Amino acid sequence: MKGMRDRFTQERWERLSQRPLLALAVAFAVAYAVPIVDGSAGYSLTSACTIVEWVVWGAFAADYLVRLALAPRRREFVRTHWPDLCAVVLPVLQPLRLLRMVSTLLLVGRRARMAPQIRLTTYVVGAVIGLLMFGSLAVLSVERQSPNGNIRTLGDALWWSFTTMTTVGYGDHAPTTGLGRMIAVGLMLAGIALLGVVTANIAAWFISRFEKDDVEERRQTEAIASLTEEVRLLRAEVARLAREREEQRS
Repeated sequence: MKGMRDRFTQERWERLSQRPLLALAVAFAVAYAVPIVDGSAGYSLTSACTIVEWVVWGAFAADYLVRLALAPRRREFVRTHWPDLCAVVLPVLQPLRLLRMVSTLLLVGRRARMAPQIRLTTYVVGAVIGLLMFGSLAVLSVERQSPNGNIRTLGDALWWSFTTMTTVGYGDHAPTTGLGRMIAVGLMLAGIALLGVVTANIAAWFISRFEKDDVEERRQTEAIASLTEEVRLLRAEVARLAREREEQRS
């Protein structure tokens, strides 16, 4: 009984905290993007954005601790939610802005998947847009100051992210730093994974449609066979009655 009550409390917390956390994630996106897009941002604006980033990360960390406290089986919760734990611990071990961005994306994705009303297509579209934007901002932040870099503007970064995620890779723009290449690897893997999800979703839709058509065809075939049998029985009955009438007349 206590386990069921704790689980209900945990689900209620997740349902109530989902929208505020998503709003905080939007605030994080703005705070992360402003210093990168505005290269002339002053110290005060950059510091304010950094504070917002840490506050958002702290909110997600607090959410993880609350869910852990409300979980009926805490060891099982830690074992099944280990990506959440890694995303919470990662920025503490190495407080880089890029790691805070990665951890926040992971936490937002984990929380979004818990919402039953969010369908797969919506999640994939959101993931594509999020990866394009954050990938562009991340590579621009590390490549803009590189002496040999050729990704200098947000437009260049967006174009590079799009060609990288779709695995086209024109080669007109490419990262030259180690961290930029790590971002490229992440975008390529994410693009392949999302493409696989979309392809699997489309294939599953076609298969379900074919299965429905097959079921409907079998149902119609069975109905026709049943009607045919009834007609045969009716004909046999009519023939029997006709013979009996002829016998009575004779």
